[in-house]
Amino acid sequence: MSQAIDPATLPPNIQAILRKPSPSSAHLGLEFIDCDPAKGRIRVAYQASDQLCNLWGGIHGGMVAAMMDDVLALVFGLTLQWGQITPTLELKTTFLQAARPGRLYAEAFIIRRGRSISFAEAELRSETGELLAKASATASIVTLKPKDSAKA
Repeated sequence: MSQAIDPATLPPNIQAILRKPSPSSAHLGLEFIDCDPAKGRIRVAYQASDQLCNLWGGIHGGMVAAMMDDVLALVFGLTLQWGQITPTLELKTTFLQAARPGRLYAEAFIIRRGRSISFAEAELRSETGELLAKASATASIVTLKPKDSAKA
């Protein structure tokens, strides 16, 4: 279905995340599957452990929202230059059915990228393809200022 991707061809932000995922991404069990920077699309998997569950055995809604925010941050990263970040301004998550521990798949798409704001949507599915959640996000595109080593 998809061809192997040479990590060196990916945007620098994505390369950095693949080299060293954030502690929260690692806790969620993030695994990169593939992406298409030209189409603004990324697919990942999460190995959702029991540690993400509520008392009733389902993945806690906050953890599902964190997965959605995580994959949306990755898709926003496809459009960035090195030194840019995309803080989330708004995240709307719709929970369609309970997520259970195990392998979950997330896919995100850029809807529109402007000069200072970007919009994207994502879906989370079970291993059998059941739609578990949908999300949309708005992010600000921020260029970090280089540290001034003279002001330490």
